[in-house]
Amino acid sequence: MSLNRYEQCIFSYLEVQPDERRHWQMKVMEAVKAAREPARELERELWAYLVERSEHVPALRTLVADDPRRVSLQNLADLILRLWGPLPKPKRPEGAPRD
Repeated sequence: MSLNRYEQCIFSYLEVQPDERRHWQMKVMEAVKAAREPARELERELWAYLVERSEHVPALRTLVADDPRRVSLQNLADLILRLWGPLPKPKRPEGAPRD
């Protein structure tokens, strides 16, 4: 999966900030439980997070200052869902009886 520069910068920031990473891991679990489309919900929250954190984090500030228009963070939302979301249920082998 390829991330745009906004997504990569946010993901890199989350990798080195354990408290922020834990916060987003909890957000992923909450989104999976509550939202019908968790990736879309996370994408909106990630954008709000980028805007809010850009006031305090120099690496994120340069992103918003360079190009203040809204960009998609959908690939990042999909990635963190895969990494931090619940494990998918294993597929039943072909020909196995149903429960």
